[in-house]
Amino acid sequence: MLTSRLPHRVEPYRLAARSESLAGLMALEDFERLAEQVGRQAGDCRVWLGFGVDAQGRREIRGRLEAELQLPCRRCLEPLAQHVESEFLLGMVTSDALAAELPSTHEPVLVENEQLNLLAVVEDELILSLPQVVYHDEAQCGVSRDQLSSGEEAESTEPTRVSPFEVLRRLKGKP
Repeated sequence: MLTSRLPHRVEPYRLAARSESLAGLMALEDFERLAEQVGRQAGDCRVWLGFGVDAQGRREIRGRLEAELQLPCRRCLEPLAQHVESEFLLGMVTSDALAAELPSTHEPVLVENEQLNLLAVVEDELILSLPQVVYHDEAQCGVSRDQLSSGEEAESTEPTRVSPFEVLRRLKGKP
């Protein structure tokens, strides 16, 4: 069981050189961008990170995260509990040019001044792992199917278009 809090900033090159791992919790209320997208969250995100150097000499972070989020239902906008998890492989880079050299298996993560903003990295991965759409079951949703329909189909106000080949059809004498 994870009980320790992870730091918001780490020295990833030093951790990779020693092949160290970090495991712990990050408070969901610290994730500002996540709150902008899905509302304020309570609780913790469980995070496991393994720092290392691969066979090609690339410094990488293998990670996993899990969180229980309250996401708004797209129909009624009431919160709905969702389990979100993600596994990721990050390649540490210091510039966009180096990021372009990473293989497609690695996502680039920018390390500035030998420091990595771990809070931003975990928040990015959490946002990327959000489900596209979230709905309550129809029986549990505060909005019924009848409330979602727009009523009678709107009649088309566009005039019927004449086919450009209609003139040819008339010339050939076909109805």
